[in-house]
Amino acid sequence: MTFAIHGLAVSRGIAIGRAVVVAASRIEVRHYFIEASQVEAELGRARKARDAVVDELQRLVSDLPEDAPGELGALLEVHLMLLQDEVLAAGVRHWIAERFYNAEWALMTQLEQISRQFDEMEDPYLRERKADLEQVADRILRHMRGIAASPVPQPPAGAAGEQPALDGMSDTPLVLVAQDLSPADMLQFKRSLFAGFVTAVGGKTSHTAIVARSMDIPAVVGARAASQLIRQDDWVIIDGNAGIVLVDPSPIILDEYRFRQRQDVLERERLARLRHTPAVTLDGQKVQLLANIEQPGDAAGAVHAGAVGVGLFRSEFLFMGREGKLPGEEEQFAAYKAAVEGMQGLPVTIRTIDVGADKPLDKGVKDASLNPALGLRAIRWSLAEPAMFRTQLRAILRAAAFGKVQMLFPMVSHQHEVDSILAQLRLAQAELDARAVPYGQVQLGAMIEIPAAALMVRSLLRHFDFVSIGTNDLIQYTLAIDRADEAVAHLYDPLHPAVLSLVAQVIQAANAMGKQVCVCGEMAGDASMTRLLLGLGLRSFSMHPAQILNVKQEVLRADTRKLQVWAQQVLDAEVPAALLEAEG
Repeated sequence: MTFAIHGLAVSRGIAIGRAVVVAASRIEVRHYFIEASQVEAELGRARKARDAVVDELQRLVSDLPEDAPGELGALLEVHLMLLQDEVLAAGVRHWIAERFYNAEWALMTQLEQISRQFDEMEDPYLRERKADLEQVADRILRHMRGIAASPVPQPPAGAAGEQPALDGMSDTPLVLVAQDLSPADMLQFKRSLFAGFVTAVGGKTSHTAIVARSMDIPAVVGARAASQLIRQDDWVIIDGNAGIVLVDPSPIILDEYRFRQRQDVLERERLARLRHTPAVTLDGQKVQLLANIEQPGDAAGAVHAGAVGVGLFRSEFLFMGREGKLPGEEEQFAAYKAAVEGMQGLPVTIRTIDVGADKPLDKGVKDASLNPALGLRAIRWSLAEPAMFRTQLRAILRAAAFGKVQMLFPMVSHQHEVDSILAQLRLAQAELDARAVPYGQVQLGAMIEIPAAALMVRSLLRHFDFVSIGTNDLIQYTLAIDRADEAVAHLYDPLHPAVLSLVAQVIQAANAMGKQVCVCGEMAGDASMTRLLLGLGLRSFSMHPAQILNVKQEVLRADTRKLQVWAQQVLDAEVPAALLEAEG
C-alpha cells in the first residue's frame, strides 16, 4: 500500500529508486570510570582519534574533484575547524582528567554541553550548526571503536560515475534513507551512487540541505519517521519540490512521477539557458538578482548561478562556536577578501555579525536575557563591544580595496544606534589611516527586520545608502511568531496584511528617495512571490543561488505596469493569499 512521509523540501527535483536504509549514525557509547593511572592513556586515545579524523578530512579536501561545488569544500573546512576547536578538546580533557570518564563518555558529555548552547540560539542557520558538531563527534567515536568512518555505502570499484548493482540489477537507481548526512558523506553523491536522499533530521539551512542544493540532488530532510517506516529495497519516490516521500507507489503513481521527472529535466535544461540572460521585465525594467552566501567558497556557486552580486554575505560563520575566542582582523580580512575576489568584480554586501548574548561566543552573558530574540544581539551587541566591532569594520574596509563592497548593519532601530555606527566607522578608518593600511570606500546599509525600522525607514535612509529587508525576522517580529516553535509555526505568514504593508512602505519610501532597496529573506527566493514584489516596486532580490533561475523566469515573464494595480489590490485585501493564488 502506498503511503506518504512528509518532510522539508530543500532541493528540487524528483528521484525514483530502491531504498538503501542506513542505520542511525550515532553509535552506542560505553560509559565507565577509569583509574588515575589510565588518564594519560585515555587522553592519548582521544587525541589519536581526533587527529585521525583531521587527517581523513584533510585528505578529502585535497582530493576533492574539480567539479565539486564550492560549498562542499567549505563545509568540510568547517568540520575541520570544529575538530580543532580548543573548547571541544579542553572539555574532553577535563572530563577524563578530573572526572575519570572514559574517552567516549568524555566526548559525549562535552558534546551535550555545547549542544545545549546551540539549542538556545535564535538564528536558525547557527542553531543547525549543532548537527555539524554531532557529525564531527560521531566520526571521532567511530575511530575510537574501529568502525568505518561513514555509515553510507561506498561507491563500487570501477569507473567513476558507474552505477552500482543492487541484487544483480545494474540499472536499478538507488535512493538513500538515513538519519543524517555529513559533508564527507555527501561526496558519495558526486560519484553517482544515489539519485536522491531523505534524512530524518535537518532543516532548510542545515549543511546537508545546502550541499544538496549546490549539487542539485533531489532531497527531503526532517522526515522523522523515514528510517522506521521505509524498509530496505522498498520502491521510493522523493519529491524534492513538495517535500514528500512516497513509499511503495502503485504503478499509476510511478508512471505519473516518471512523467514529472522527465518534465522536470526538460524544465531544468530550459532554465539553464537563462543563466546569462539579463533579468529584464517585458516592459524594460532591469532587476538585480543577487545571491545570499554564508562562506567565501560560496562565491563561485553564486557566479555560476548567474548572480550579479552578493546581496547578503553572513559573516557569522567566522564567529561561530568559539567561546569568546573571536577571529582577529587578519583572519576576517582574508575571508572577506576571498569572497570579494571570488565574485570576480561583482558587488558584495557584507553584513556585520548578527549574533549576540544568545550565542555561544558570548557565553558570559548568555543567561542575562530571558528572551534572546529581544535582547543584546546583532548591532546592539556590536555596539556594546566597540573593540570587536571596529576589528570587523577594519577588515571589511580593507577587503573593499579589492572590489565593490557594501556594509550592512543588522537590527538597526534607533537614531542613537545610527550615530554610534557612523562614529565607530570613522574611528575604524582613522585607525587604518594611522597604520597606513589601504582600504576602499563602502556604501552603508541598514537591515529592515524590526517593525520600528520599517516605520522609520525615511529617517534611516537619510543616513544610509540603501536598505535591505530581512523578511524572515520582519515576519517573526511583526506577528510575534517563533517559526522554530512547532506549536505556533503555522501562524508564520509572509502574506499577512501587516507584513505586506510594512514591506510595501519600505519599498515605496526607498524608491521615492532614490535609494536602493533589496529583499534578502526567503520571500526573495520564493518564485510565487516574485510578481507581487515586482508590482510593489522592488527591483533587487537576494536569495540562495539555486533559486535564481526560477525567479529570473518570473521576472522575464512580468509586466510591472500591469502588476502595479494588482499588487495594490493584494495589499488592500483581507486575505492577500487568495488573490495571489488566483493571479498565479
